[in-house]
Amino acid sequence: MSLRPNDFGYFGEFGGRFVPETLVAPLLELETAYRAAMKDKKFVTELNDSLASFVGRPTPLMVAQRLSRELGRGKIYLKREDLCHTGAHKINNALGQAYLTRYLGKKRIIAETGAGQHGVATATAAAYLGIACEVYMGEDDIIRQAPNVFRMKRLGAKVIPVKTGSRTLKDAINEAMRDWVTNVETTHYIVGSVVGPHPFPMIVRDFQSIIGREARRQILKAEGRLPDAITACVGGGSNSIGLFHPFYDDAKVQIIGVEPAGEGLATGKHAASLAKGKRGILHGALSYLLQDKDGQIRGTHSISAGLDYPGVGPEHSFYRDSGRATYVSASDKMAIQGFELLCRTEGIIPALEPSHAIGYLRLLMKKLPKNAVVILCLSGRGDKDMPILNKVYGE
Repeated sequence: MSLRPNDFGYFGEFGGRFVPETLVAPLLELETAYRAAMKDKKFVTELNDSLASFVGRPTPLMVAQRLSRELGRGKIYLKREDLCHTGAHKINNALGQAYLTRYLGKKRIIAETGAGQHGVATATAAAYLGIACEVYMGEDDIIRQAPNVFRMKRLGAKVIPVKTGSRTLKDAINEAMRDWVTNVETTHYIVGSVVGPHPFPMIVRDFQSIIGREARRQILKAEGRLPDAITACVGGGSNSIGLFHPFYDDAKVQIIGVEPAGEGLATGKHAASLAKGKRGILHGALSYLLQDKDGQIRGTHSISAGLDYPGVGPEHSFYRDSGRATYVSASDKMAIQGFELLCRTEGIIPALEPSHAIGYLRLLMKKLPKNAVVILCLSGRGDKDMPILNKVYGE
């Protein structure tokens, strides 16, 4: 069985389409076009060919031998999304939606970005297919992710700074939504995570599920069985749902998502929506989000710009409440420890986003059988985070 949203875009009670009237017709058009495209042999063949020749799929499933020995138990596999073209999993969805833009007959792409990786992926896909591209990015994120801003501009995208609110990912999404409402006839909005109104959470999930489908085949070949557990970081939740979804029906496989605890859950300076959030509506969907007693969106904090978001995808909320997945959290300090651990043991410099999941491994492995097999989604590489890490290390 494949978990699908119902006709109104709900996973259980989460999801939906809470948008202005002007966006209802474009969203219905998008859903119809997407379903038609995925049945179109030419569309699917062209996309799959590009995923292989341009993105570099399938990505390896690598056994992390020294990391496993360091932790003293089990066998840890890394799904190497950091080896995708552009350095992260974001290209899987960006390329799929860029092809969908062309299928819709639209001439312009807009996107939002936090860590800049989705922006880079979208700019890359737009350049590859010859489509005009503009990317909204919070002013604070522009400063802390300067290398990715440079990359987007070189790829021909216009980077639009967002100066409102917290000047981070939430506000970039707000501005991109406003743009789309105004220019919907000519423009497709490539949402970067499994958030937003239906059908975006479904579309992004489907394009990212290539991660879990590959990992499932690869682990069966390597081990002759399914893993005991799979784990990934969770912000909006695209890399994690991409790994988790193909294992949804495998009840014996534990699913563990790792949210950003920032400076600590008790401090309020975090972005752990599933641990500390309440049900509410953000960016067109009902899900768990961080809000105050009056329903106003709370400020967030994470050392990782890609996880610095006050909500989470509706499918993750459904997994949480149904008990299919367990969601834990890792602090900024744990993320740095995870970053250093992978650098030292495997010669891989990870992004700060998956460093949260790596940092949680010490706790996770103690809860599993001694010979447990675990797959961790290494969603991106860490060169984009050098300006942040330079400050951390005082260099």
